[in-house]
Amino acid sequence: MPTGKELIEEIRETEVPYGCLAVWFLGQASAIIKGAEVTVYIDPYVSPDPDRTFPPPIPPAEITNMQVCLITHDHSDHLDERALPELAKLNPEARFMAPAVCLERLQGLGIQKERLTAALPAHAAEPAPGLQVFPVAAAHEQLERDEQGNPKYVGYILQLNGVTLYHAGDTVLFPELIEEVGSRKIDLALLPINGRDYYRGSRNIVGNMNYREAVEFAATSGFETVVPLHYDLFAGNAENPGYFVDHLYRHFPEQKFHMMARAERFVYVSAQAFKNSSPDSE
Repeated sequence: MPTGKELIEEIRETEVPYGCLAVWFLGQASAIIKGAEVTVYIDPYVSPDPDRTFPPPIPPAEITNMQVCLITHDHSDHLDERALPELAKLNPEARFMAPAVCLERLQGLGIQKERLTAALPAHAAEPAPGLQVFPVAAAHEQLERDEQGNPKYVGYILQLNGVTLYHAGDTVLFPELIEEVGSRKIDLALLPINGRDYYRGSRNIVGNMNYREAVEFAATSGFETVVPLHYDLFAGNAENPGYFVDHLYRHFPEQKFHMMARAERFVYVSAQAFKNSSPDSE
């Protein structure tokens, strides 16, 4: 798989037709999403760390193609304090979206206020032409809110290039989340599968849905394709994605999925999108 400059060049050169999205997996919950004209980084955790099970596929100094950066919450493997100042400098036109509670912290990292947007579930945003972003409240074991009632953790629904993608961030399942996301026609869902348990909790490791929950969430919510995330980067908070695949095959064999290798380019083609006309065809 390409890394560093080669990976950035691959992203730049990838042409994405209408009705498709290109996705690159950087480990943990970090992903790059590209539509026809927009490149979105979600939770780019690209700093070196001795606790990582593998180095970042792209060092921060090589990332010069970021137009939008979506951050789901303030944990260090999602809001990368060491990388974000450099990413903001290397991508001066990039827009950043994060929970309201994170904005002051991001300003402290040198990101100008006018480049920041609060991720508020009742407010859709268009941080780049052709990209609509709908924040969804998430519960990183608990549904926590700031003093203004805004969620401290979010996921994102993206509508881009005729495709609807859901990145869950870090969350467990709860009725409002299932209802909200299930009411959308999700083409591609990126879901955490690392789970939670007493012993990880005793080490202050906050958990997420497990692989069984992720499988059933995808299958019962009508997600066209599901991709597991958040299982590979830290030995003490990992999961075997093979369990996800096995459980899905045994119980919901009709549910489509994709397992991503590190830094793999996955081009998703939406059957739903091709039922609609491309903007260029009108």
